[in-house]
Amino acid sequence: MPDILTPGTKAPDFSLHVTPDQKLALSELRGNPVILAFYPADFSPVCGDQMALYNEILPEFKKYGAELLGISVDGVWCHEEFTKNRHLHFPLLADFEPKGDTARKYGAYRHEDGFCERALFVIDKNGTIRWSYRSPVAVNPGADGILQALEELPK
Repeated sequence: MPDILTPGTKAPDFSLHVTPDQKLALSELRGNPVILAFYPADFSPVCGDQMALYNEILPEFKKYGAELLGISVDGVWCHEEFTKNRHLHFPLLADFEPKGDTARKYGAYRHEDGFCERALFVIDKNGTIRWSYRSPVAVNPGADGILQALEELPK
């Protein structure tokens, strides 16, 4: 398995599609903590549960001023349906073309499988990774690590 980026590393910037005609860049969120949740695929059972959990506790993330971004190699149309199906209230970004380019920059791409690792990153308001975690693909990592990392961010 690849090594994901570790705390203390400057988070690589990216600009990914949220909709067919709208992109979001990590640099646009500078000044706020950001949670990146790389996941293998829309509509997979574990991914669905993981994203639904994050959606449910989104108000807890917001207490820290944090923005949550889900990222997978699925396309924007698939993300749109997954968002509707799961009633998600945070953006899903398509690391679609070139496939997995952003995930590769974070060490979160499974080359042998062609999809993202289940990897989490908490980035501080200055763009530095403060916490990272890779979970086995079949295991929902939950949110405890994210919440603890947000709690420990410098004010």
